Amino acid sequence: MKKQRIVLASVLKPVDDTRMFEKLGKSLSGNPNYEIFILGYPSKQLPADAKIILLPHPNFVRLSLQRVITPLLIFKKISKVKPDVLIVNTHELLIVAVLIRILFGSKIIYDVQENYWRNILWTDTFPSLIKPLLAIWVRGKEVLLSPFFHLFFLAEKGFEKEMKFFQNKSVVLENKSILPKGSVRTKSNGMIRLLFSGTISESTGVFEAIDLVTILHQYDQSVRLHIIGYCSLPSTLNTVKSVIHDKPFISLTGGDQLVPHREIITQIFNSDFGIIYYPSSPHTENRIPTKLYEYMSAQLPLLLQNYPPWVTLCDPCRAAIPIDLHAPIDAPALLQKMKLTDFYPVAPTGVDWSSEEKKLLESIKKVLV
Repeated sequence: MKKQRIVLASVLKPVDDTRMFEKLGKSLSGNPNYEIFILGYPSKQLPADAKIILLPHPNFVRLSLQRVITPLLIFKKISKVKPDVLIVNTHELLIVAVLIRILFGSKIIYDVQENYWRNILWTDTFPSLIKPLLAIWVRGKEVLLSPFFHLFFLAEKGFEKEMKFFQNKSVVLENKSILPKGSVRTKSNGMIRLLFSGTISESTGVFEAIDLVTILHQYDQSVRLHIIGYCSLPSTLNTVKSVIHDKPFISLTGGDQLVPHREIITQIFNSDFGIIYYPSSPHTENRIPTKLYEYMSAQLPLLLQNYPPWVTLCDPCRAAIPIDLHAPIDAPALLQKMKLTDFYPVAPTGVDWSSEEKKLLESIKKVLV
């Protein structure tokens, strides 16, 4: 019996991206009737997985001519595979996906991981003058090409009320955690190790994390902060480095380079607290950070922004201490809570990928009918 070919493709996400490879790719590769291909940005160290074929495209600078022509290179690779199903996770490949459907009759799926309209308008990634035009161009493509797509995966439940081009063809596949089996968090060696992981940017609260830890360290010299992740804006990264250069209790891993997810997971299990605090913004208001699921799944205590949807998720298992960084921080009181609170008396539920995997496999099966 001929295997059905499924291609997952991205422009900027690495071929070993957490969602594309570890979640969607590995879940689908468990079906012996599927042959899985992943196209994406090159990774420092390609993972070995005999069930998944990785096809990295050439390296490029994010704002460059090479990035503009990368979708064409991806189109050529997909054309050689002739997939039964094509899953793309960026607006840059929507036209490519439609062409593949027309030429080969492939079923096409848009894995919506970002609300690009809000991201473009409310972050500093692009110059202010071109933001409205770029946002209209991207949303225009999504709306006009949506009738060609067989299905939409939504990485955030909040996208259901933010975007309306899905035409009742959407399935929510949240970015819940997938952690190595048998992993155990290491005990502290006398230090209070705090962690900021994932995307390093102003909008994800890296500067709030630095300020908070700086205040706590003034009262307790054992407080440490490890920042690990990727920063796409050189200006932001330079500011981070400048702010922490005279703070030996704050370390940085990554920054100008993508960090393999396994390294981030290692840091989660080697930390005492995770910090999650996003400055208020329309582009993040309905989102649940992937690291919130990961920290909870690893039973890592949290210093968490006092944002009701996130606090409600943490309350049943007492995972977090809610904080408001707009108000003065009572460092001694907060440190006391961190030391005395009995975190996770009840194990968290509904935070791992298994529930989403079932929905993924059922959806693909229906699309292939």
